[in-house]
Amino acid sequence: MPDTTDVPGLRIDPASSLPPYEQVRTGVVDAIGAGRLVAGARLPAVRRLAEELGVAPGTVARAYKELEAAGFVQTLGRNGTVVSPQGDPARQRAQRAAAAFAAEMRSLRIGDDDARALVDAALRGGATDLGRARA
Repeated sequence: MPDTTDVPGLRIDPASSLPPYEQVRTGVVDAIGAGRLVAGARLPAVRRLAEELGVAPGTVARAYKELEAAGFVQTLGRNGTVVSPQGDPARQRAQRAAAAFAAEMRSLRIGDDDARALVDAALRGGATDLGRARA
């Protein structure tokens, strides 16, 4: 099991409108998404991280609980809390959606350039028909 890893870049901003537990949660999610925390990395113990951040242990415990419920981390009892092997669940869903979209475009015999144009138009919130998507 990897050594305990500090959460790179994690800070609590007392002036933020986000509650401290949410700042911890989003800090861990951001670190996972950016690759600063990798699958299997062990997070600091609740009390240790709470002390480092200057927050109550319940704040960190709540963040860890929400991270576990969302699939970002796993709690292994006495072995601590680790980043889930499957990594970022949001990115996984996005990859599955992209694969399904690509398969659908192939089944409709829509070319790659046209499929990209449709995605670009949809991301801009604009037209999604091929004639206007290319424009």
